[in-house]
Amino acid sequence: MSGLAKVVSHRLFWPIVMLLVLFAINLVAFPGFFTITVRDGQLFGSLIDILRNGAPTLIIAVGMTLVIATRGIDLSVGAVAAISGAVACSIILGSPEPGNLATVAVAVAVALLISLVLGVWNGFLVAVLGIQPIIATLILMTAGRGVAMLITEGQILTVNSPPFKFLGSGFWFGVPVAVVIAAVVFGIAALVTRRTALGMFIESVGINPEASRQAGVRARGLLFAVYTFCALCAAIAGLILTANTAAADANNTGLFIELDAILAVVIGGTSLAGGRYTLFGTLVGALVIQTLVTTVYTVGIPPIATMVFKAAVVTIVCLLQSPTTAEAINGFRRRLAVRAGKGVAAS
Repeated sequence: MSGLAKVVSHRLFWPIVMLLVLFAINLVAFPGFFTITVRDGQLFGSLIDILRNGAPTLIIAVGMTLVIATRGIDLSVGAVAAISGAVACSIILGSPEPGNLATVAVAVAVALLISLVLGVWNGFLVAVLGIQPIIATLILMTAGRGVAMLITEGQILTVNSPPFKFLGSGFWFGVPVAVVIAAVVFGIAALVTRRTALGMFIESVGINPEASRQAGVRARGLLFAVYTFCALCAAIAGLILTANTAAADANNTGLFIELDAILAVVIGGTSLAGGRYTLFGTLVGALVIQTLVTTVYTVGIPPIATMVFKAAVVTIVCLLQSPTTAEAINGFRRRLAVRAGKGVAAS
């Protein structure tokens, strides 16, 4: 296989091409798209906005990647994000000193702790009771919004807490805090799963749970770990989303973000059938999703058509990545090679 053929057949080729196409469209519609300015020591620009707005999706997608690698799925991440934001805002709002750093630290800690419990619950349903992941997490997806509504008493909780708002709209060394948090989560996940045997164990469970169990891999413990980590990622994303608006909205916080996370994972080349996964591919997929949303607004497409436009682009990318498409391209390439050979022989 030639070098070009290897590049084209790589699972990240089409997602990267799509990302570059979206960048080109934005550049044509807005010539200053790649311009990054520094104001008061902080970075601003369209690319920075894409990174900041896409950070929550990337964080959840990292956890979703590991879940999908075990042949599972987690539909409850949006509800967990809403619960996390509701818990944090209710604690801050109920404190006599909402602007106190210690108050915010306690609120964040409690929200993350509750998310761990929710992750353990999902892991228990899947690993111990043997419920199909899509059904097990659908339970929390449905009930979670109700729990968040109970926490907020059906109201939008608005808080005035600069330390909390810093999580969503603050800057650290000129870089948005949300981007820094996403980079840390991504880096830790990549380091732990690719620099240790954990990633191989996760893939083995996804490929064949029974064979991995007989080989000595504790599949049940791994399932607990990945679902708990995914819930933790959802809680972190929920805190960022809530802090960005300084308000907890149980109905809309993290709404449909589970779909964006799954799409990011699939676009990145990780198979829903489990097994091998790629965190870098998930990063590319998350960038494609967020750049696509930005493109919709840049070129003036009505917001009401955003979901349709997103579905069309994602469908194209997935079709280009499919094994059937790859086989068709290879077959076409072989036919061209045969015809070229016959032409040379005839001459």
